[in-house]
Amino acid sequence: MTEDQQAAFGGRVKEFRKKAGLDQVDLAARLGKSASWVSQVERGVIKVRALDVLRDLAAQLGVPLHQLEPSLPAASPETLPEPAAANDLDGARLLISGHPALDVLLPSASGTEPESPSTEDLVSQVETVWGLAHRSEFAELTAQLQTLVPALERAARTAPAPERTHVLRLLARTYQALSASFVRQDEADAAWIAADRAISAAEASGEPLEVCASIFRLAHAFVRLKHLDQAEYAAHTALQTLHDHVADRDPTPEECSVLGSLHLVLALIHARAGRRAPARAELDQARTVARELGADRNDFNLEFGPTNVEIQAVATAVDLGDAGEAIDIGEALATEGLSAERQARLLMDLGRAYVQRRQAGEALDCLLRAEVLAPEMLRTHTAARSAIRELMLLTGSAAPEELRALAERADAQE
Repeated sequence: MTEDQQAAFGGRVKEFRKKAGLDQVDLAARLGKSASWVSQVERGVIKVRALDVLRDLAAQLGVPLHQLEPSLPAASPETLPEPAAANDLDGARLLISGHPALDVLLPSASGTEPESPSTEDLVSQVETVWGLAHRSEFAELTAQLQTLVPALERAARTAPAPERTHVLRLLARTYQALSASFVRQDEADAAWIAADRAISAAEASGEPLEVCASIFRLAHAFVRLKHLDQAEYAAHTALQTLHDHVADRDPTPEECSVLGSLHLVLALIHARAGRRAPARAELDQARTVARELGADRNDFNLEFGPTNVEIQAVATAVDLGDAGEAIDIGEALATEGLSAERQARLLMDLGRAYVQRRQAGEALDCLLRAEVLAPEMLRTHTAARSAIRELMLLTGSAAPEELRALAERADAQE
């Protein structure tokens, strides 16, 4: 998009916004952006390239996508059916509906109670759940949780006092895994519930860092809901409180992991709001913490460390429309030591960056490699599916068979 095209695009946004009876604040709230972002778009300062953002903008303005951006054909993405909702976590959604252990409050008249697993068995099951979450194996995750969550909820209320603290921490970790998984499948309302339960269990366990890690999950749920003000408030409050707590000493490695992760989610929030300078400032803060930490760790399953900071830097650059920067950072990273989810996420974001650059071959290669690592995540992740649809639009009738097959698997066809 040239400068003249940018200016023309911004003029159309302004015209359609006024016709819709919206001011910049109203439109920003609907988009989950800042009023400053809308102002910069209308003045031609910010380039809007991502198809998912263009579609959302057109929808909020109440106009067809091709009227907002005439370079896109009238019969393309805005007329596509909405992707079918993924249901691998439907069973987990049902699981967190209602009271988690009502049979403890209202025991059976027969007096029989389910046999409780040992604490050692519960530990093993929670580790399995996190492994499934990191690999985005959501169907198997749901199956595992059907017995684990009720057992943990029951044990949290009935276990002897010495064991209860440990059980509560396991419960918090389980709900964190569930919240993270709901976020990846764009089930943000369920992610909010799971994160809130994680916070309660973590506080009851007496582990404040576990509370902060749970707030990190809550902030991601708010981002998915486009409640960026709530996301920023939750993350900033936790970050400031933890900073104050360690102000007179060097933080422990575990504290560094939480501090750095909260800086990263704030970078994400600012990037989604189009706030370039604050996003980069938070990334720099995270880099400083990562250098102090000195290695990639997995405290509280946050996978924080120097490598993960740069993975987030790639995502931030893509969100800000800086595709070249994203590619330069991402292609230089070695991620073999991280989980399949983190590796796949980097490849997905690189795919998005190459789509922004209209480099179809490189984009397809990244997306296919991501699918090998985490097939369920790629096929259900909103941003990945949007990138596939945009790639289909970019290649048109010349789309290679590999891309057409990928689009079919992800239900992201033209």
